[in-house]
Amino acid sequence: MPTNFKAAIFASTVHNKILRQLAHDIDAIRLNGNDVPVKLRVHDSLFVPFAKWPMLLTGNYRCVTAGEPVSIREAVQSDLALSSEIYSVVESIVLRLGGRADDLVGFDKYVAATDKLIAPSSVARAITGGAAAVERVDKLVQIIGRLCGVTHPAIDRTVALIEAALAHTSVSAA
Repeated sequence: MPTNFKAAIFASTVHNKILRQLAHDIDAIRLNGNDVPVKLRVHDSLFVPFAKWPMLLTGNYRCVTAGEPVSIREAVQSDLALSSEIYSVVESIVLRLGGRADDLVGFDKYVAATDKLIAPSSVARAITGGAAAVERVDKLVQIIGRLCGVTHPAIDRTVALIEAALAHTSVSAA
């Protein structure tokens, strides 16, 4: 899937040189004469990598349901008002941590991108496939949000659904 991976700079100029060289080398790669669809983008802001958080909480993690997983498109577009709320709440957490609005991807741009995301997220597929553990950005955002005084019931529901699904996977594996 075409995407840009966003990386924040390091404190060390030596490490930044390596990171920027890696980004340059990826840009130079050609497959059958075409650019590769994945890029590494290096940013001065430490908060740019957090730009994925609103997308992950609004779409990817909401693919996990009490039943079968749903596509990212369905998770986001089935209730645009709720999706907008979740997105906005997670953006507010990133901004409270010190991120800048221009570090983030706008909600409308994200919704448009979900038109093509017709499969469940990798986290939903992993859980459905029996994974005992997955990356828990949902829980991280929930905890950090609470520390910042920001909560949302949909985030709490998502965390609870994933915890229940993982607990079920653990019981099934035993």
